[in-house]
Amino acid sequence: MALATPWGESALAVIRCSGEGTINLVAGVFSRPEALRGEENASMLHGYITAPEKPEKIDEVMLAVFRPPHGYTGEESVEISSHGSLPGIQKILEVLRSQGFRDAAPGEFSLRGFLNGKMDLTRAEAVQEIIGAKSRRAQALALNRLSGALWERIEQLKQGLTSLLAAVEVQLDYPEDEMEAAPELPLDRLHELETGLLQLLGTYRTGRLYQEGVRVAISGATNAGKSSLFNLFLREDRSIVSGIHGTTRDYIESWISIQGVPVRLFDTAGLRDPEHPVEAEGIKRSGQVVESAALVLYLVDATVGLSPAEWAEVEERWQDPRYLYVWNKTDIAAEPPPSGWIPISAEIGNGFEQLEAEIGRRLLGSGGDQGDLLIDSPRQQQLLERAAVSLKEAGGAVEAGVALDFVAADLKDALDALGEITGEVTSADILNQIFGDFCVGK
Repeated sequence: MALATPWGESALAVIRCSGEGTINLVAGVFSRPEALRGEENASMLHGYITAPEKPEKIDEVMLAVFRPPHGYTGEESVEISSHGSLPGIQKILEVLRSQGFRDAAPGEFSLRGFLNGKMDLTRAEAVQEIIGAKSRRAQALALNRLSGALWERIEQLKQGLTSLLAAVEVQLDYPEDEMEAAPELPLDRLHELETGLLQLLGTYRTGRLYQEGVRVAISGATNAGKSSLFNLFLREDRSIVSGIHGTTRDYIESWISIQGVPVRLFDTAGLRDPEHPVEAEGIKRSGQVVESAALVLYLVDATVGLSPAEWAEVEERWQDPRYLYVWNKTDIAAEPPPSGWIPISAEIGNGFEQLEAEIGRRLLGSGGDQGDLLIDSPRQQQLLERAAVSLKEAGGAVEAGVALDFVAADLKDALDALGEITGEVTSADILNQIFGDFCVGK
């Protein structure tokens, strides 16, 4: 058993119980025990959780009843919906322990669902990815994997590999003099499967970007409009905007979404010769943020322009793909932006859509056109790489006329790698590693 909702005051709390005998054990602390014991699958029952062998009512609840092989785990299970009172939740958990329930380990319910055939490993990993999604796009991509899209693609690849392996094994099992015509290994089909693997593997960078997010820093001299741009991204007045130089003495950060990519955006201290030790420390810390950022928006006040020293720095790092140069305050400046700069007005929003589009292009590259089937699991990436290498070696062996035993071994290794992705071939250590990262109650 485990609390499946966050620990804290709320309107409702859900406690999940699963395993053989669950219904009978919960009935021992339920006000309508016989009704619960006779309840049908996928039905709800109203009543009270009571203290064992006492008439004391602990909380008014609704019970969701699932009988095998239904429900999340595929086991006999009961989900208790109670009021979100912390003392009430604690008391319900106590009486359930007194009935013989133990606390579930992190991810144990999902692990049981996997072991009972309710989901494969790609779906199980998608559950955790949905919970940890930082943007609507990341959540939608994970939901697509949960629906079985990745499993179906892996199955297609496995079926193609199985047919190739069958063609090889026929020739291994039967000598040429016993066969009218030995089937040829379709090398073009092998290369086609290898291409399919590489295409799926190529979605990893974009999938990881959507899931983990990326750090973007706004940098530039004091009064360039960094805080105004930061607030424009957030659609709220989060950072102090002032005409006084050095107002931002430390970096400020917040999560936003740009074209579905979770972005951890930093407003950094303005660059200048500091007039105070605190400002100097803020500039130092901001410099560390800029160095670790995947993308830096370098702002310049168009009413002031670039100093010779700034021009020299810009020219030195112009080819650095991490830097995006922004010409701000175009609503009050007559001087046009230098070539390659994006003109905006952080004050009134002019040019902001163009800036967002360019940020998305820099972050996603061609990955934004890869569709809705992306992988973001390092485990899946490593196994797809293994399968792709094995297919490449199999193709090379065929072309070099190597004995078919070696070709069969390579094809089998590729099949095993794909089987590990879905969980058909796996070890207890791998399962513990995957499900151990889940939250308690899932």
